[in-house]
Amino acid sequence: MSTTDTAPQWPVPTTPPAHDPVLFARAMRDMRLTWRARGVLAELATGYTPGQEPTISELTSLTRDQRLAAEGREAFRKAVGELRALGYLTPDASTVSGVGERLVVDLAPAADARLIPRRWGHSPLLDGS
Repeated sequence: MSTTDTAPQWPVPTTPPAHDPVLFARAMRDMRLTWRARGVLAELATGYTPGQEPTISELTSLTRDQRLAAEGREAFRKAVGELRALGYLTPDASTVSGVGERLVVDLAPAADARLIPRRWGHSPLLDGS
């Protein structure tokens, strides 16, 4: 049996995410986040049909063979903690314990994102002010 047979399968979304593309772009450039946290946010914001997202426990329980090139459990937990601290991820209302919860993506904190300021001439990276 190959690892692809045992890896959890989550449905591939049939429609694009409903997130505001401007807020998503700001979130992906938020300098308060590590690259790792931005990758986790991108995965959770665009990778699943609403209501079909895996729980954090399901993602961290993947074995090394199932994760392939994905980062380890502790790195993933740190990235999730970073996103929760800034408000990008909040527990689903149906989860009281906070353990193994399904997290809801909220891109509202991107409105206050710290972006790379424009320094020289013409640049596509703006400071948002």
